[in-house]
Amino acid sequence: MKVLLVGSGGREHALAKALTQDPSLSQLHCAPGNPGIAQLATLHPLDIENPNSVAALAIALDVDLVVIGPETPLVNGAADAIRKAGIACFGPSKAAAQLEGSKDFAKSVMRDAGVPTAKFATCENQSEIERALDLFGAPYVVKHDGLAAGKGVVVTSDRVAALHHALKSSRVVIEEFLDGPEVSLFGISDGETVIPLQPAQDFKRVFDNDEGPNTGGMGAYSPLPWAPDDIMEDTLKQVLNPTIQEMAARGTPFIGLLYAGLSLTTHGIKVIEFNARFGDPETQVILPRLKTPLAQLLFAAATGALKNFGALEWRDESAVSVVLASKGYPETPIVGDEITGIEERSDTEVFQAGTKVVDGKLRASGGRVLSVTGLGLDLTEARNRAYQSISQITLSGSFYRSDIALNASMAEKGN
Repeated sequence: MKVLLVGSGGREHALAKALTQDPSLSQLHCAPGNPGIAQLATLHPLDIENPNSVAALAIALDVDLVVIGPETPLVNGAADAIRKAGIACFGPSKAAAQLEGSKDFAKSVMRDAGVPTAKFATCENQSEIERALDLFGAPYVVKHDGLAAGKGVVVTSDRVAALHHALKSSRVVIEEFLDGPEVSLFGISDGETVIPLQPAQDFKRVFDNDEGPNTGGMGAYSPLPWAPDDIMEDTLKQVLNPTIQEMAARGTPFIGLLYAGLSLTTHGIKVIEFNARFGDPETQVILPRLKTPLAQLLFAAATGALKNFGALEWRDESAVSVVLASKGYPETPIVGDEITGIEERSDTEVFQAGTKVVDGKLRASGGRVLSVTGLGLDLTEARNRAYQSISQITLSGSFYRSDIALNASMAEKGN
């Protein structure tokens, strides 16, 4: 099978690594990729935001499957252009990707599908915003309606800050605050059938103890020893299946990965948000644990063949991923400095994200530079390996959170 992977981040590096471990894969191409992915795939320059350019590359390479990593090409309609060319694509259509592209649209789908979620109000002017803030009270949850690279959401007890954030967008969703731990749970869908992946938890705030502004994600771990035993079954029944059925009923079937951001509240599971693609950095802990050949799984989803695919197989390992960020991230990351010490070890994987090679040296080119994933028999071992590995990487001014999976690993040990 010849596969084209679209994207250039840590998520795509993890996807590339998993795809190359599938014996059915004969060629892997990636556009535009990064220096880490270049060790696994043939790279091609590409404007991924132009759907016709993506489709043209897929046609030129004569691939069997296109896997789209980031959200922007999906919301722009890349999957539609690829399918129009007669090539299988893992990724939702432009219409279906609105589950991520518009918070208001996602809420309407949840409402019609009977999916449990927070009460909300969609606001388009200051008086509506102020009314909603007063209605739901603190902590205030304000979400920009469109794509915002994981930074469009503010949760704060400061009403002035909430109002300031809301006024930055022409349309916002303001909702009640959901108490309880958050979980990321992905479902692979062919438009009718959904297969859930094992859950993960990510860390969105930039600093330890969940302090500082939101980011695209500073780390993640899987599995979740503290989560209810039936969380996958429960999420499939209450969230994934109803959503996929509602999208099909609307004439816009969702083919690809449906990411459900969940809150495990005192009143049960509630959806915080949907994304239309693999999450980053959760992908960097979920895929290293997946034994089922990934290319075959994604091809089955892209071709409507999940019904008879069978149960997924998982490695009996834990995974913890820690993100190395550039100085100044998330506001004004400093780029261009050299990175050293990223040699992979047998028990860790270093996924490159914001990197590029300049004058023969690996340098930082973005805010989130690397994801270092440790694997182990339990979270403590995986965590120790991730931190041992990341401590040996040097990048001037860089930083990482020191508490990824800390509480979960302590609880797992009974501390």
